[in-house]
Amino acid sequence: MRRILLLNKILIIFIFIIIFCSCDSNTYSDNAVTEIKIGVFLYTKDDTFISTLQSNLEKAARNKEISDNLKIVINSFDGKGNQTVQNEQISKCLEQNYDVLCINLVDRTVAAPIVDKAKTADIPIVFFNREPVKEDIERWEKVYYVGADAKNSGEKQGEIVVDMYNSGKYNLDKNGDGKIQYVMLEGEQGHQDTLLRTEYAIKTITNAGIQLEKLATETANWQRSQGASKTSQFIEQFGDSIELVLSNNDDMALGAIDAFASENKKIPVILGVDCTTPAVEELRNGRLSGTVFGDFKGQAKSIIDLSCALALGKNPKEYVELENGRYVMHPYISVTMENLYKIDLK
Repeated sequence: MRRILLLNKILIIFIFIIIFCSCDSNTYSDNAVTEIKIGVFLYTKDDTFISTLQSNLEKAARNKEISDNLKIVINSFDGKGNQTVQNEQISKCLEQNYDVLCINLVDRTVAAPIVDKAKTADIPIVFFNREPVKEDIERWEKVYYVGADAKNSGEKQGEIVVDMYNSGKYNLDKNGDGKIQYVMLEGEQGHQDTLLRTEYAIKTITNAGIQLEKLATETANWQRSQGASKTSQFIEQFGDSIELVLSNNDDMALGAIDAFASENKKIPVILGVDCTTPAVEELRNGRLSGTVFGDFKGQAKSIIDLSCALALGKNPKEYVELENGRYVMHPYISVTMENLYKIDLK
């Protein structure tokens, strides 16, 4: 009898051990889902910052798999700068049992019908990089945005100019007329980042008491080739009068460097935004004077953390830091050779 009782006790203990171990098999322990399927939609893979962000999404997903015992499947789609193409890609994925859609819109103003379709299919959306209007974010409780404040990127670019001017080392006012003659390379017309980066870069500089004289502003659509073409026109028109080139992103700034180099002209102070790998190389070479780090690594991690929480039915605020309930915003950092060594770009 004692032997039977002892065997029964051992059996009960063994059963409890099995139950305990099975419950602890996943960080999200009360949800049986272990595989998460994520659709990532890019406005274009040709954008250097977007391609960098995409590669960091893959890294963040692999790290998440290890830390949380998940299998994360990411399928990426190139919108090729065409909203109609992107809409078709999204519609197909809404029919293919994806757990989350992560969308970098071609046109940030057309989010509403996409949100409505996702709501019908009950597939959460994480918009990133190109922020939809607030009303579209609020159309459904399973819609979020991950990005950075474009206003802040303009301010940080302007701060670089202010610091350079005040240091006296960069001879920004080459002709000694008390003003900095500048040209501006802008992204897409009407794009939120274009408007805010341009506005707040200039405001930051002038609010510091530095006088500016705008020679010209041209749209170069975020592209290096267009940045080079527009800058060549600037050089033809203004020559050595150009003391400063402000660019809404790094690719266009690199295009400006290409133009000055091809014309065998001395390269003035040129500033970009994004801190992409090619930009960092030119920064180290001394041809790019500064850029603004958009924390693509941190944004990628937030996108993956938020996507996993939504896919598994968890409260997102337990996994990401939210602003106004729906937004994950990462700060920008001004970058020059003086502080480049402090920035984690890997």
